[in-house]
Amino acid sequence: MTNSQDIAQRVRQVLAQQARLSHDALTLDDAADLYQAGMTSHASVNVMLALEAEFDVEFPDHMLTRAVFASISAITAAVARLTDA
Repeated sequence: MTNSQDIAQRVRQVLAQQARLSHDALTLDDAADLYQAGMTSHASVNVMLALEAEFDVEFPDHMLTRAVFASISAITAAVARLTDA
């Protein structure tokens, strides 16, 4: 079973590779707004696809909202729900 710290670290790796942030995803605060940190809506789609591959999950339509991808903590919580962590 995956714990939330492990999920958050893996989320940060995906963000570092896909989100095109103006800040370092590895040091960004968990609650920081990723869109304010430079992530575009196009980049968020790439992040979502990379997260699905990384965690072997599929985001259901009701989770495809800006709020779910707004911060590391929000993404971590969503992935934890999808993986039953």
